[in-house]
Amino acid sequence: MTDLNQKATIRILTTGGTIEKSYCEAEGTLKNRASIIRDGLIASLRLPYTHLELESVLNKDSLEMDDSDRMQICSAIARTAEEGDPIVVLHGTDTMSVTAEYCYKQMGTPKVAVVFTGAMKPMGFIDSDARQNVTEALLAARLMDPGFYIAFHNRVFEMPGARKNLETGTFEAV
Repeated sequence: MTDLNQKATIRILTTGGTIEKSYCEAEGTLKNRASIIRDGLIASLRLPYTHLELESVLNKDSLEMDDSDRMQICSAIARTAEEGDPIVVLHGTDTMSVTAEYCYKQMGTPKVAVVFTGAMKPMGFIDSDARQNVTEALLAARLMDPGFYIAFHNRVFEMPGARKNLETGTFEAV
């Protein structure tokens, strides 16, 4: 079992998605822009036993992603896993399970736990689930064995084996 009293490094790869959308007053739009994760979410967390390394891989809505984007994410995961630290991937929820399964098919079981998460509402919204999901994904990344997972709404799913349920607005096992 992981010793949670030891300081650990977790690597966060951002790819865009709802969790990273922000509102632009000048344009009146809500869309993916430069990552707001570091200054918004990460800065507000109290993680005395965790060092976070953040890297932006893409900045796209997941509905706009194709297999070349998924390969870019997969390559970033493979390169980052070589560091030996668990990984959290921030991803849009609409195709998160597609990307996680794609990476599993490309890589098999990685050297570390790779936990995908996102949010149903952008991080900047008062009722966003971003903080909850990211916090849970960070802990899951420290606790889970090497493999691909989705952490969402207080559940962790091994991948492949989960999908987004559009009716309930969360993930479920398949």
